[in-house]
Amino acid sequence: MTAYWLVKSEPDAFSWNQQVANGVEPWTGVRNAQAAANLRAMRVGDEAFFYHSNIGKEVVGIVEVVREAYPDPSDETGRWICVDMRAVRPVPRPVTLAAMKAEPRLEGLALIRQSRLSVVPVSAEHRALILSMAGL
Repeated sequence: MTAYWLVKSEPDAFSWNQQVANGVEPWTGVRNAQAAANLRAMRVGDEAFFYHSNIGKEVVGIVEVVREAYPDPSDETGRWICVDMRAVRPVPRPVTLAAMKAEPRLEGLALIRQSRLSVVPVSAEHRALILSMAGL
């Protein structure tokens, strides 16, 4: 069964356009235990919203997990893991954090409840609503 996620990236460090240009890219740099546990739970075929954090604060695209957890090559300690993501498609209308916070049906969304986590689960219901808000 497909699970759904939201992954955050600062666009000045790694943007949606870079993800698209690279095709498949390792999702590296996660250094939080809960976010890493979420990466570890991802399976091939799971989908995630690609969210620009800090600048923009909006869902801008959809990625798919194409390789499950393995050691993060950017981590010299060997403690952290990453997954490989493939760009699926941009969203027609970016969905801002403000718009998600204003939607009462999204009040339980982990992005809002656990705003500092860079990798969070998204329920099927929340996914459908965000897709609708994005014009999909």
